[in-house]
Amino acid sequence: MQNLLARIYQKKEQLDKLRPLSDAHVKNLKNVYDIQLTYNSNAIEGSTLTYSETKLILNEGITIGGKSMNEHLETINHKEAIGFIEEVAKINTKEITLSDIKNIHHLILKGIDNKNAGVYRTRNVGVVKSDGEIHNFAEPLKINEKMNEFIDWLHNQTIEEPILLATLVHLKFVSIHPFIDGNGRTARLLMNLVLLQNGYPQAIVKVSNRVEYIQAIEKYQQTRDNDYNDFYKVILKSVNDSLDLYSTIIINDIQVI
Repeated sequence: MQNLLARIYQKKEQLDKLRPLSDAHVKNLKNVYDIQLTYNSNAIEGSTLTYSETKLILNEGITIGGKSMNEHLETINHKEAIGFIEEVAKINTKEITLSDIKNIHHLILKGIDNKNAGVYRTRNVGVVKSDGEIHNFAEPLKINEKMNEFIDWLHNQTIEEPILLATLVHLKFVSIHPFIDGNGRTARLLMNLVLLQNGYPQAIVKVSNRVEYIQAIEKYQQTRDNDYNDFYKVILKSVNDSLDLYSTIIINDIQVI
């Protein structure tokens, strides 16, 4: 893990030397990441849209036959949420607020479940783990307190390693599960907001790694000392792959279509 982290730091340093990027590179990279992030994040949550279909919806505004309206809205909404965190990262390079989190979630669920978009849940929720047991999340009456504690922790934490901080932000948030739906997508966007605030490209957690990703979250939630090492490895790999993609497009001046 330390070797991978060292390689990431080296790649990040090389990337920083390429900055500032041209407008053409910024536009090209945004298009690539919008599609990659949206496709993979929604697929992790069960969307049946393919990568190509996601691309057609985002780039061409095409409606895909046989796919639900909700899947189309999830795609459009996720891209808009990416744009939101990118703007937050430009304006505020450090802090994240409860308002930011609620706005991210509102963008994810708008038009799909307006009643619950950006609103803490009022029902108990649980998830069936890989071993068949049910893991229960915070009770509704405790969510406000838990989220305030989360923000206090975030504003007062002393973690110097940005990827570890992003990892823990994801884990702590998703373990509260403050919303009735959309928690996973919100968690990944929050994680990427932390990475953006620290000069990293957004990490693409691939649907092909879904099992490893979910199992690592479960391990964190099941262990008394909240063992985050497996999840940290998943995110380190995602950041490393993202840096490779980012640098390859820039260095080789590839126009991705």
